[in-house]
Amino acid sequence: MNHYVVITNRALEVGSVISRVKARYNGGLVTFMGITRDETDGRSVRFLEYEAYDSMAEKVIRQILEESHELWNITDAAVEHRIGHVDIGELSLVVAVAAPHRKEAFAACGFIVDRIKEIVPIWKKEYFVDGSVWVGCGNEQVHPTAVHGSEV
Repeated sequence: MNHYVVITNRALEVGSVISRVKARYNGGLVTFMGITRDETDGRSVRFLEYEAYDSMAEKVIRQILEESHELWNITDAAVEHRIGHVDIGELSLVVAVAAPHRKEAFAACGFIVDRIKEIVPIWKKEYFVDGSVWVGCGNEQVHPTAVHGSEV
């Protein structure tokens, strides 16, 4: 299986990610785009800030892609995840999955997105008009380095 993984502070470009998986032998190509929304639980979001343990995040994403290849007959997968400051309406995650048939591509894409959110060492801080909060760190008020050590 061919796979492409990038953690970057640059703006994500969907076309670039799709070009990594588009091939003549694939009959289905599915994409997911995670877009920064302007509201969470009724609170106005100003922007997001992502932090990552970059090398570990890339390694874990590659493992997720290998696992998805074993579960479904996907041939190509590409993931780009943004870190740093992300404004409203900007992309924070792009996943593209290709397979000989659409059913496998859809299933694998959903799996990859879910697993990235569950286990990859990338942390999101939401900035609101009235404060900020770390998301997905158990105690939402704690910085990820306090939970996962100072190696971040």
